[in-house]
Amino acid sequence: MSTVTQTSIAEYPLKGRGKVRDIYDLGDSLLFIASDRISAFDYVLPNPIPDKGKVLTQISLFWFHHLKDVVDNHVITANFSEFPQALRKYPELDGRSMIVKKANMFPVECVARGYISGSGWKEYKETGAVCGIRLPEGLRESDQLPEPIFTPATKEETGHDINISFEQVASLLDEATATALKDLTLDVYSRAAAHARSQGIIIADTKFEFGVYDGKIILCDEVLTPDSSRFWPNQDYEPGRGQKSLDKQYVRDYLEKIRWNKKPPCPELPEEVIQETSRKYREIYRRITGKEL
Repeated sequence: MSTVTQTSIAEYPLKGRGKVRDIYDLGDSLLFIASDRISAFDYVLPNPIPDKGKVLTQISLFWFHHLKDVVDNHVITANFSEFPQALRKYPELDGRSMIVKKANMFPVECVARGYISGSGWKEYKETGAVCGIRLPEGLRESDQLPEPIFTPATKEETGHDINISFEQVASLLDEATATALKDLTLDVYSRAAAHARSQGIIIADTKFEFGVYDGKIILCDEVLTPDSSRFWPNQDYEPGRGQKSLDKQYVRDYLEKIRWNKKPPCPELPEEVIQETSRKYREIYRRITGKEL
């Protein structure tokens, strides 16, 4: 196992460095690199998670391929041997990076929920609705919803994304585009959830990012990763409580357990939490793809 916390590619300008990804401008395309940084509650934690970036990249590539007949995507190549010569002197990029199209990104996170959990559960307890969608009374934490719902959120540069309604998306964009994003989000989620179910995994919720390239809406960024989704092993599923998961929730739960105030300085993760998180990420990759990382 290896860790990459931050990259420095001298030959190309750094376009952006997010909580997890480093993005370089290659001119007519972008280089997306998934580091092993992990964030929780809007802060990057001090300890990297071994092989996390490779899991994010490789599981995204699996889904991009699996979903290509539903929606096109931004991948040009993830084959390191096809990268520009200047990049091939950086072997740490192999397996954790992809060259992608420059899409014009929509300013919303497109969230699909099939189960009530996380911020959706919190909002439901307070209002009986999520993102303006009224839900049945008496739902328990982790209950399956009558049908998947589209619960978009803003993209915030700092702080937590804010849940918004479909109507707010329509006012940000236009009604036809908002409807197209909603339909694509639910179609992609349903297709992915069916595959995961066949592997004994429940996808409780997930978020997608879409952009426009050559006049078409395409799927971008990361897709159905343990950073952007809740993955629950079906054999452990029991509504009425939080679920055992193969995703970032394990780290959030640890931070809640130690009662971190969610302000800097961020706590160090103990070695057992680091290794168990890495194990969970590799396991969900294996369960979803049928391959070892």
